Amino acid sequence: MKYITRNHKRLRIRGIEIAILAVIINIFFLPAYTPFEWSGNNTFTVFLNGVNVGMTATQEEVGDILKEARRKIAAASPELVFIDAEITIEGSEVLWGKVDDPAMVLNNMVDVLFDSRHQTMHRSYTVKINEFMVNLASKEEVLTLLRAAINQYDAEKKYDVELSLDAERELSVLTSEVLAKEEIKATEAEVVSTSAGIDLLVEEIFASVEPAVEKDFEDYDNGLIYINFGDTVEVVEAYLSKDELTDIDTAIAEITKEEEKSEIYEVVEGDTLSAISLKTNIPMEKIIEMNETLEDEKSIIRIGDGLVITVPEPEITIERQEERYIEEDYEEEIIYIDNDEWYTNQTKTLQEPSAGHRKVVALTSYRNNKEVSREIIKEEITYEAVPKIVERGTKIPPIYLKPLMGGRLSSGFGKRSAPTRGASTYHRGVDWATPVGTAITSSAAGTVAKAGWGSGYGYVVYVNHADGRQTRYAHLSKILVSTGQTVSQGQKIALSGNTGISSGPHLHFEILIGGSQVNPLKYLD
Repeated sequence: MKYITRNHKRLRIRGIEIAILAVIINIFFLPAYTPFEWSGNNTFTVFLNGVNVGMTATQEEVGDILKEARRKIAAASPELVFIDAEITIEGSEVLWGKVDDPAMVLNNMVDVLFDSRHQTMHRSYTVKINEFMVNLASKEEVLTLLRAAINQYDAEKKYDVELSLDAERELSVLTSEVLAKEEIKATEAEVVSTSAGIDLLVEEIFASVEPAVEKDFEDYDNGLIYINFGDTVEVVEAYLSKDELTDIDTAIAEITKEEEKSEIYEVVEGDTLSAISLKTNIPMEKIIEMNETLEDEKSIIRIGDGLVITVPEPEITIERQEERYIEEDYEEEIIYIDNDEWYTNQTKTLQEPSAGHRKVVALTSYRNNKEVSREIIKEEITYEAVPKIVERGTKIPPIYLKPLMGGRLSSGFGKRSAPTRGASTYHRGVDWATPVGTAITSSAAGTVAKAGWGSGYGYVVYVNHADGRQTRYAHLSKILVSTGQTVSQGQKIALSGNTGISSGPHLHFEILIGGSQVNPLKYLD
């Protein structure tokens, strides 16, 4: 009996030893279990976008696993992918806590991230030209777009577009350059002269003493010799979604279509409305319509005047130069002889012109379809042109003032409907409604050419001025000057009235240049 009891005690002690040994083995040889430590949370349940992806032993390894999961997603696609990734960690303190294999947590994270993709950003290129921008899917599409712009003017396809990195910019910005295809091939082949030593020296000596030989007409290139973009073209790499990209055909249509843009044309010496119409390729009627200061094709324009013109222009400007052989009639420039005794509006033609004929090679510069300059680089005269010689005045003409104080403008210059019976449907002056007896003054200094009754004008005064112009004052009630009398600017010459063919008390006022009435409102100061 004592033996059994003693053996039982021995078995209990051996059982306790075995249990302790098992704990030690678990602690040191089974890392999947976290030892209990009285130091706070020792297991961490990880949630990614609300999904449980596993349990880790430390918070620090969660970030490392997430980075690796992102890397795997990025490596699976050549494009930039936007993914929501919200990590939540719940810590707990346990005596025995089983954590998950990091590889399993990683795979779970990859699955969740893959399901959380909401937008794929494609490597793209943004083309900026002034205020115009378009997004394209590839660099090749950028080149296709820019080639389409120059190919409008390069029918023989002699030129091509290259993109290069702008070294002066902090960001990666590509700029464009148009080069002749032959030049590109030569650069790519890196053609280097094999001349060296004494041979190179001899070549340089002969090149320096070789006399220049004048080109004949057939020695010149006939056609396009230069083309480039007139605007700065910037190309920036970007990551964009598919709905932000423009297909290449639409982009080409947008960049090459012409839209009307307003410009100001400054009148230069020798200009007329018809000449400006030819220069700008805009119908004269449209130029008159766009400018309130112009009444009709006979309207006077002066050097320095600014006229509004609307011209069609594409989003990108193409500058080019062309050499052309031309046989043409030509005119010499007008020769002016100044006369200090005349006013600037007084001219006299001393010699009528006649056209000559010549053969030329012309270098013409264009902006899109608009000719901006022309230089004759070779000329052969068949027969000489005769220039026009004009004598012109240099004195500034007098200023014209409104001939009355107040008054309401009741009828303008030009066509009118339903005039007073007996009056013309084309009004050759302007009317100011004013009470009978209003003082009428001379618009400028001059000599009275007529003072009396003028049929439909009623009582009327004509005044001739030193610059060759004439003013007329009609429908007067009383005349205060006589024919041949000299009057000063602002001098009272009559009183307003309602005589002749008149619809009521008013002053009818005219200005005549070269014997023809013009709109007085354009000449009054």
